[in-house]
Amino acid sequence: MIAYLQGKVADATPLTAIIDVNGIGYALTIPVTTAEKLPPVGQQTKIWTVAVYREDSASLYGFATIDERDFFRLLVEKVSGIGPKIAISILSKLSVAMLQQAIASGDVGLLAKCPGIGKKTAERLVVELKDKVGALGGSNIANADNTGVSPSSVAPLSIQDAVAALVALGYKLPDADKSVRKAAQTRPDATTEELIRAALN
Repeated sequence: MIAYLQGKVADATPLTAIIDVNGIGYALTIPVTTAEKLPPVGQQTKIWTVAVYREDSASLYGFATIDERDFFRLLVEKVSGIGPKIAISILSKLSVAMLQQAIASGDVGLLAKCPGIGKKTAERLVVELKDKVGALGGSNIANADNTGVSPSSVAPLSIQDAVAALVALGYKLPDADKSVRKAAQTRPDATTEELIRAALN
């Protein structure tokens, strides 16, 4: 079992990353919150991982912090109806601290705003995790940090990447395009990751 990867960032998008470890490239699915913390391509990073095996596939998910990794496991293993894709979308929408607070206070409305989560699933999430969120420790930030993200002007490619990421999270294309372009109007200097976060909010 791979607990973490330590190597160079070979490539990254808002929802994926390739980490080069001694000449071997590991493809990871990551939440937007992790993408924001990755250093530039070519620099070293440490990513905590979870492997998910299916009958016909194997996928590797990566996280900038141990808390994110542990919360992903909780969502996938303890909440019926939540698979890896929805878990990644939840962690892209809300930080672990916000999720813990929402679950502890029973804030179903906030949880239901996550892509792929309806009111019933949000209620189930609260019921099944309320006694477990306290088990997660404080924030354990990995080597990845925000210094790798440099603001740049919003180009059409940035908008396209942000729209594609939202579609991958479960949004319909027209809704994703509308949300991203609205975010780009209010934040003309936003990076792709910042556009996604703004659109999700």
